[in-house]
Amino acid sequence: MSNIKLFESKKIRSHWDEKEEKWYFSVVDVIEVLTESPTPRQYWGKIKDREFFKNELSPIWVQLKMVASDGKMRVTDCADTKGLLRIIQSVPSPKAEPFKLWLAKIGYERLEEIENPELAQDRMKELYELKGYPKDWIDKRLRGIAVRQNLTEEWKQRGIESQSDFAILTAEISKATFGMTPSQYKEFKNLPQKSKVNLRDHMNDLELIFTMLGERVTTEISQKEKPETFTDNRKVAKRGGKVAGNARKETEKELKRSIVSKDNFLDLDNKLQIDNEEE
Repeated sequence: MSNIKLFESKKIRSHWDEKEEKWYFSVVDVIEVLTESPTPRQYWGKIKDREFFKNELSPIWVQLKMVASDGKMRVTDCADTKGLLRIIQSVPSPKAEPFKLWLAKIGYERLEEIENPELAQDRMKELYELKGYPKDWIDKRLRGIAVRQNLTEEWKQRGIESQSDFAILTAEISKATFGMTPSQYKEFKNLPQKSKVNLRDHMNDLELIFTMLGERVTTEISQKEKPETFTDNRKVAKRGGKVAGNARKETEKELKRSIVSKDNFLDLDNKLQIDNEEE
C-alpha cells in the first residue's frame, strides 16, 4: 500500500509493507522537509557518502518504486522508521524532534487502523478533503473502496490469489461496464500509463456509481454460485459487469449523453494535485 503522508503540510511518499508490517518513507522527501534544501537529492548523496560509504557501513535504506513528480514510477531510496531515525541524526534541523514525534504517531495510527478499519476510512476522507475533492464525491469514493474490498475478499474465498488474476477479473468487469479495460480507460482520460495513478480518483460521480454497481453485482453472483475455477470467476465478472453496462446504456439514453468522460482531476481548473493511492 503506497500513499502520501503529510508533515506540516509537506508531502512525504510512503509505502506500507504488508509482509514486514512496517512503513517505508522516501528519504529524499524527508530530507527536503527537514532542511528545506532546493537540492535534497544532492544533500542526501553527501550524507550517504560521509556517514556510510566512507565508513564502510552497510546501507540502512532500500530502493522502492514510487510516483515521481512527473507521474511516473521511479526508484528512490527509502528507509523504515528505525533507519530514518538514524539518518535524521545526520541532519541538523530544528524540525528533527517534531519529525520523530510524527513518525511515532504514524506508526501508532497504523496499529489503530489494523484494530479498527473505520479509522483508516476517516483518515482517507481527510486526505481527499485536503486535496480539494467535493464531499459528496468523497462519500461515493469511500463507498466504492468498501465495495471493492468486499469483492477482493470474495475472490480470495474462491481461490484467486495472484495480482495478475485480480487485474484480469477487474478488466472483465470494466470492459462489460464501460467498454474499456482500466488501462484503456486511463488512456482515454489521458492519465499516465506507466504509473500507479488510481483511475478511480479521476472518475466523476456516475462513473464511480456504475463501477460500484458492476463490482457489487459480481460479488453477489459469486457469493450465490461459488465459482470454483478461474474461468468460472471470469464468467461471473463479465456477467456482473454486463448488468452495470446495461444500466449505463439505459442511463445514457435518458440523459442523451455519454457517462464515460474524458475529464480527470489532474486538469480540472488546475485546482487539484493528485497523487498515487494503492487501493
